[in-house]
Amino acid sequence: MTSGADALDQLRAALGDRVDTSAASLAAARADKSGHAASGLPLAVVHARSIDDVQQTLRIAASTGAPVVTRGAGTGLAGGANAGDGEISLSVRGMDRVLEVRPDDLLAVVEPGVLNADLNTALAPYGLWWAPDPASRAISTVGGNIATGAGGLLCAKYGVVRDAVLGVDLVLADGRLLRLGHRTVKGVTGLDLTSLVIGSEGTLGVVVGATLKLRRLVPGEVCTIAATFPDVRTAAEASSAVTASGAQPAIMELMDAASLAAVHALLALEAPTPGAAQLTIQTDGPAAIAEADAIADVLRRAGGTAVVSHDREEGERLLAIRRSMHPAMESLGTALIEDVSVPRSALPAMFDEIARVEREHGVVIPTVAHAGDGNLHPNFIFEAEPDEFGVVEAPDDIWAAADDLFRAALRLGGTLTGEHGVGVLKRRWLADELGEDQWELQRQITRVFDPQGILNPGKVFAR
Repeated sequence: MTSGADALDQLRAALGDRVDTSAASLAAARADKSGHAASGLPLAVVHARSIDDVQQTLRIAASTGAPVVTRGAGTGLAGGANAGDGEISLSVRGMDRVLEVRPDDLLAVVEPGVLNADLNTALAPYGLWWAPDPASRAISTVGGNIATGAGGLLCAKYGVVRDAVLGVDLVLADGRLLRLGHRTVKGVTGLDLTSLVIGSEGTLGVVVGATLKLRRLVPGEVCTIAATFPDVRTAAEASSAVTASGAQPAIMELMDAASLAAVHALLALEAPTPGAAQLTIQTDGPAAIAEADAIADVLRRAGGTAVVSHDREEGERLLAIRRSMHPAMESLGTALIEDVSVPRSALPAMFDEIARVEREHGVVIPTVAHAGDGNLHPNFIFEAEPDEFGVVEAPDDIWAAADDLFRAALRLGGTLTGEHGVGVLKRRWLADELGEDQWELQRQITRVFDPQGILNPGKVFAR
C-alpha cells in the first residue's frame, strides 16, 4: 500500500491537467444537494474525458489503495457521490456525448455525463425521447440517474430508469472494461448484471456508457388537471381513487399545504387557501381529453375542485409549480430532502404518519409526492450553522424525526428510498428493510466486483 501522495503523483503523470487539486474543486466534491458533506477533503478531482481516463484512474487507485468516489453533476440527495479525506473524486460530468441514435431500433448510446434535458433535446429531431423525468432533469445526468435508479414525474406511466436502460459499459475497480446488457428488445443470456448495476450507487464500478431504450414522441393532446382539496389526506384519498378507477395519467403530483404555500410565495403567485393541498395531473396520447375529463370527475366526487386545461403551455406552467419545490424549500431554511415510498393505497395513511411526526417532534415537514406510484418526498426544515465550507448538517433532533418517519413507511409496507438511493444518509436503516441475511448477501456481491473495497467506501452498506 502506498501513500496518497504517491497516488496523486501517478495521477498527475498519467492524466496531467485533468487532475484538479484547487481548493474550490476539492471543497465542492465533498457535498451534494442533500446538504451532507464528507469529512475532510478529497485527494484530487479527476475530470475524466474518456473511458481511458477512467481506466487509468482506477488502475492507479487499485495499485495504491486509494478510494474512488464517482461523481456526475453533484445533484444527488443521499450523499452517495461525496468524496472525503484521502479519496479520489472521479468526475465523469465531462463525458457528455450522445454517441449514437438509432430511430429504427429505438435506442441511443450515450456517455454518463449527458444531462437528461440535453439528451431529450438531442432526440427530439428524431421524434424520440428518453422517458425518465426527474424534477431535476435540467441539471441531473444520465449516469447519476443510473447510479441511483432514479424515477421522476412520469414514472407512473412510463417507468423508471431501470425500465429504460438496455445495457451499461462498466469499468471495474481494477480498470477492466465490461460491456453489459444488449441492444435487442429481449435478452436473457446469463445473469442480468445491467439491472444489478442500476441503483448500485458507484459500489460495483464506474458507468462510462449506456445503451438506452427510447420511446417515440407521444402523439395527440396533452391535458392538465389542477385540483385543490381542503386538506392533504383528502387529496391523497383522491389520488388513490384515480388509481383505483383504472385511469393511467402520465403525471400525478401531490403537494401538501406547506409546500404549496412555499412555492406560491417563491413564484409570487396568489397565496393558496390555508390548509389546501393540490393534485396536478397530466394525461397524454390520443385518449388524453377523455381520460382527463374522467379523472376530473373522480376528483370532484372525492371532494376536490378540478379545472382541466387542454393548453400544453398552460400545463407546463402548472407543472412549474411542482418543479419549483426544491428552491422553495431553500427559502424556508435548510432542508433535508427525503424519499420514501409506500403502496399507493397507503398514501393517505402515510400522510397521517407525517402529520404525527410533525406533532410529536415539533418539526415542519412540507411534503410532495409522486402520487401515481406512492413515492413521497418529505422535507425536514431546520436552521443550523454551516461548517467551514458552507455545508449545513442536519442536527440530531431532525434525524430522530426522520427515523420515526422511515420506520412508519416500513410499517406500511413501504421502502426507505424510491429514487434517491441510500448513499450515506440512509445506510443505518438499510438492514432494517432488507433483513440481516439479504444485507450480508448484497455486501458479498460488492466484494466480488471490488475485492479491495476501494469503490465508494462507507456508502450504502456501512453501518
